[in-house]
Amino acid sequence: MMKIHFVGAGPGDKGLITLKGKELLEEADLVVYTGSLINPDVLEYSNGEKVNSFGMKLEEIIDLMVGAVMEGKKVVRLHSGDPSLYSAMYEQMLALKERGIDIEVVPGVSSLFASAAALKAELTLAGETVIITRPAGKTLEKDQIRELSRHRATLAIFLGVHRLREIVEAVEYPKDTPAAVVYKASWKDETVIKGTLEDIEEKVRAAGIERTAIVIIGDALSPKEYRRSHLYG
Repeated sequence: MMKIHFVGAGPGDKGLITLKGKELLEEADLVVYTGSLINPDVLEYSNGEKVNSFGMKLEEIIDLMVGAVMEGKKVVRLHSGDPSLYSAMYEQMLALKERGIDIEVVPGVSSLFASAAALKAELTLAGETVIITRPAGKTLEKDQIRELSRHRATLAIFLGVHRLREIVEAVEYPKDTPAAVVYKASWKDETVIKGTLEDIEEKVRAAGIERTAIVIIGDALSPKEYRRSHLYG
């Protein structure tokens, strides 16, 4: 059966793509990638044709990939980070299935984990729970950030730095709760801003960061106390 590989490119740094992802790029005749979220350095692994899908309609992307596969070409659909998080992968999968095309998903390093690495943070340290979410926007009518914050878990918020003031006002955490914003985690121009719910919005606004960033909120970023792991006796 004909197959297209959906590959997670990782957060940016070309060294953070998986070995399998790199190998598939090297073998690909066509790479259809998701715009500026993909570091051009990662695309250097491929000598095949490269098409930026930014601005293309779903049907155009599907027609392009199916046409190449029908010609016997190896096709990679390259998504930023990991395809399982906010990638709009599923609708592509359904359209390909209708055309008789199988897919294989190759995971990637999420920008969330690159952000945690930049912060040198163990996200599960404080409460052993991490909640991944996003604020309301064009594709989400109502979010649950206020309700989710009541769990007192570590909150990892995608696609929301431009609405940081609303997020800070919504979460039901003490104002001295640690908060951080990581812009373009693992890229050469990575920027890390640390603060608390009291001042993080002001710091981020002063830095001019309005997109391509992860917001992380929770005591795990600066734990006041923690229990020693049983792993080390």
